[in-house]
Parts: sequence; C-alpha cells; structure tokens
Amino acid sequence: MWNNLPFDLLANIFSYLSPDSLARAKAACRSWRATADMAVLAVHHHYPPWFVALPTRSRGLSCYIHNSIGQNWHVLPLDHISSPIRPIATIGGLILVKITGTTYLQLAICNPFTRQFRALPMLNVTRTNPAVGLVENDSIKELRSFGFKIYVAGGMSEAASSGGAVYQSNVEIYDSDRDTWQIIGSIPIEFSVRLTVWTPNQSVYSKGILYWMTSARAYSVMGFEIETNRWRELSVPMADRLEFAALVPRNGNPTIIGGTCGGDACIWELGEGHIWNVVEKLPIELGIRLLGDKPNWGSVKCVGIDGAICLYRDIGAGVIIWKEVKEKWEWDWIEGCRSIRGKEMQNFPIKGLLIHPNISHFSSIF
Repeated sequence: MWNNLPFDLLANIFSYLSPDSLARAKAACRSWRATADMAVLAVHHHYPPWFVALPTRSRGLSCYIHNSIGQNWHVLPLDHISSPIRPIATIGGLILVKITGTTYLQLAICNPFTRQFRALPMLNVTRTNPAVGLVENDSIKELRSFGFKIYVAGGMSEAASSGGAVYQSNVEIYDSDRDTWQIIGSIPIEFSVRLTVWTPNQSVYSKGILYWMTSARAYSVMGFEIETNRWRELSVPMADRLEFAALVPRNGNPTIIGGTCGGDACIWELGEGHIWNVVEKLPIELGIRLLGDKPNWGSVKCVGIDGAICLYRDIGAGVIIWKEVKEKWEWDWIEGCRSIRGKEMQNFPIKGLLIHPNISHFSSIF
C-alpha cells in the first residue's frame, strides 16, 4: 500500500511525524529519503520544539539537545565546524551563528542534526557588534525551499580617514533566495549607538516591524519598520526595576518576560496602541526551583519561539518552559542535563535555543 501512495500524500503523512520518527523513516529507502526531505519543509509542528544548549565558553565542539518527545538529553558533536561560533537564533530548523574567530561580523548557518555548516557571504560594510534580526518568508514555495532574510543594523567600523572607529548609520539585508547582502536604509546615529552597545542579538518580527530590546537599564525596545525604514522606541513596563528582561515572540506579537528583585516574573504582550498588557505570571514554585540558592534574576536567560518560551540558567539547573498545548498555554519543567547515557556531566554556562529539528540537506533548503 505504501508503495502506491502518491508522492505528495506520503510527504503530507510524513509531515505529521515527530523529528526522530521522521529520521527513521528517512533511513528506510531512497524514495522515502526524498519524501522525508519534502516533509520537513511542510512540517506542521504538532510537536513541541527541542531545547538546544551550546556552551558559552570553549568546552569542546559539542551541543546538548533535549528531545521534547522522549524527554531525554543527547549530545551532538560539532567537530565538522572548524571555527569557534556563537549562536544567535534559529530559523527553519537551522541555527544562525556568528563566527567568533574574527573581530568583525561574519555569519554562518549550522545544522547540528545533518552536520552541515555554511558561511554566508561577507557584508558590504565591515562592522563589529551590530544588532542582528531574522525574518522568515511568509510562505513555503512549492514544497521545494523556504526563504529568510537577515537584517544587520548599526555596529562600528574603522573610520576611513582617522583610523579610529565610527558608528554605522545604515541597515543591510541578506536574502537567502539571492544569497547576497544589500544596503537598504539608514538609521539615526543615536539608535545606532544603542543597538551597538546595549542590544543582544535576540529579535522579534511582528506585523512588518523588527524589534530588539536594549540590555541596559532602564530597558527599552527598538523597532524598525521595514517597509518605511522608520525607527521607533517603546518603553518597557517596570523598566527601571527589572533585574532581568528578554524579548520573545508569542502569538505573533512581541512579548517581554522579566523579573524584579525579590519579586515575581511577569509576562507582558504588546497590544493595540503599543500598550504592554500582563498576560501571565511565572508560578512561584517554578521560579524558586530555577533560581535555587541564587534568589535573584540576574543569572536567568530566556529564549522563545512561536509556541514556547523557556527560562534557563546553565546546563544542570533545569529549564522552565511555557508552551502552547491544544490552544492553551501550560507551564512545565525540564530536568537539567546532569548525565548522558550514564556519564555524569559537569555544570557550565550555556546559550539556549528552541528548535524544530530539520533533517533536510542544505541543498533542499536554500
């Protein structure tokens, strides 16, 4: 019966499989391998994303992944990557990383599941420490490929005459369909300074606007309206009292999660009129469990993807996850990675990401 199924119907069936089940189906035969590659592009994401932990310091070329279906941890070697990297974000099951062996910004795409790595072309303007944002194309094109755009704003470059450094006042965009960079607009110099000095590379795209949060207190949110090349600044609730704050996507809207000294952690979602509305509070018992003997939010990090938000500290501390389950959002706890296959793990700081694993080859993607 399976041999007689039309290709597109089999791909649709495969798209409902969990990532690990799809990988097993892909290994069955050549025909199913090709079908599985198409299924990855049409995946409906019926399963929660997996949590990826990359060491923030040099601890060998490996990353640590929590399988949300099997509820267990795996280690994946990254020895196919010859340069040190720092993760920025995930898109389409791939990881956008910065190559840290150079002082200027050089980006690459990594897929730890297929052991692939590809450096992107160099920017038109050599710059250090700019804000980096991601936008995924709205639709999948005939189940053959998906596209994305990377925006780079601000940063510092060497001055042409004096040999010193200057803040860059332009925005560049990388289009995966064309595999090229293009300068598309300008940025006020005061925004460029703030994006360069105080902005982490965690962005949220919503309704034509790309948002970043400044990491300096008091926190604020910077927005870039792509079509009009206009910049705006939004205040952050309790901005001067937050020990920790992060900007993540939820329901297609920019969302802030932050905690105050001796207080709760709250979640605000951006609504009409650019008003931040409280949508949830972190359960006290989960906050205590995460913070442990460090009763402050300064050590907490956050990562989000549509359908899930995670709070974490280091590899062994555990992860709080707030995820969408059947149109409702529920809190859960992921045990920290203390051992893998019976081998004990030492604790170390991490950069966390959420990802829907992609087992397609790069040539099937872009």
